[in-house]
Amino acid sequence: MNKPDAFESPATLECLVHWYQSLTPESLEQIDCYYTEDACFKDPFNEVKSREHIAAIFQHMFATLEAPRFIIHQCIGHGSETFIVWDMEFRLNGRAMNIKGCSHLRHNKAGLVTQHRDYWDAAEELYEKLPILGWLMKIIKRKLKTPLPVTTTTKTFIKE
Repeated sequence: MNKPDAFESPATLECLVHWYQSLTPESLEQIDCYYTEDACFKDPFNEVKSREHIAAIFQHMFATLEAPRFIIHQCIGHGSETFIVWDMEFRLNGRAMNIKGCSHLRHNKAGLVTQHRDYWDAAEELYEKLPILGWLMKIIKRKLKTPLPVTTTTKTFIKE
């Protein structure tokens, strides 16, 4: 597979998005078509600096989760940066899970990703959904939640 052209081309961004959405252990071998050798990656669990280590993170995802896949909802690109809004669906111990998140990508003039930062809330999107840990997280969340004042100036409009 040829390396993609500069990201100014919507077709190249489409190729990257398609690669993410159809990612499999086999297609992961094409990572060098999309990431520089010294690309950086960070998410709530990992921080690495090499294409090889980024591939290892994806390999670990496939080894530990059942049927993981990304659903891309929106892509916004400007110059050498791209922002992608996604859902990651998978099964964990037979239970369907969904994580909502986004990725901030920076890429070089050749269109290869040099920095990939995933943003998602591990507490809300993962920990709260686990049996024992979820119960504990909900208690902590309830205690830390700011109580909102009840106002008397709120009016209810009723149509007659």
